[in-house]
Amino acid sequence: MADLLKVVVTGASGRMGQTVVNLINKSEKLELVGALECLNHEWVGQDIGVAMGGSELGVVVSEDPIEVIANAEAVIDFTTPSATIEFSKLAAQARAIHIIGTTGMSEEDLEKIKAASFHSVVVRAGNMSLGVNLLVALTKKVAAALDDEFDIEIIEAHHKHKVDAPSGTALMLGEAAADGRGIRLADLADRGRDGITGARNKGSIGFASIRGGDIVGKHDVLFASNGEQLTLSHNATDRNIFARGALKAVLWGIDKQPGQYDMMDVLGLN
Repeated sequence: MADLLKVVVTGASGRMGQTVVNLINKSEKLELVGALECLNHEWVGQDIGVAMGGSELGVVVSEDPIEVIANAEAVIDFTTPSATIEFSKLAAQARAIHIIGTTGMSEEDLEKIKAASFHSVVVRAGNMSLGVNLLVALTKKVAAALDDEFDIEIIEAHHKHKVDAPSGTALMLGEAAADGRGIRLADLADRGRDGITGARNKGSIGFASIRGGDIVGKHDVLFASNGEQLTLSHNATDRNIFARGALKAVLWGIDKQPGQYDMMDVLGLN
């Protein structure tokens, strides 16, 4: 039997962290060798399985990313921009595959991720599900086929605990629509409306964000013209779809050269 690929999960106590840990524990190709949490977190020092309310998994939650990532072959990371930047440096030093599902990163953050990718495989995506990445590809094609008489609106909904808006997936869809139109999203994005805003600017790409309850993730791309509307939609009902995508990305990255990739590469859609 081939050796299992050694994986570290960051933000292990979070919704995605726990989901990823559970799937790795069931995998026949991956082995959980580290679980990270922030300094002084209540889970630090506990077995990750016990902390999650189950049986021991033989991995103690740590607050020391330097020691844990040094022994990793892959890092799966759904945390915060500041944490992800630090993990990217350590993954690069370890030449470990870095799977990034963190959203809300600035242009400066992305430049630091790019620098790390010169030394390791980085797969970064605002959403790691197969369905969403197909939606991104379709959005680009439809935007290219329809002229700016069709207004584009991206409507996204997530659970009440999500801290960034628009979602990373919504921004992926916005970029796809802009690419299809041959424009820069930064030039035509309309990310907030309140009060007397005036008429909609022709050619703009609008965003609307909904937060509530335990919504896993819903994204609609609306193309609206006079007399007709077309909507492309994806509704996630199980967080496992994102974790499965992250594990797929790890296995895909094993034989790849250092560089920055996304789920479109992993799924062969580019």
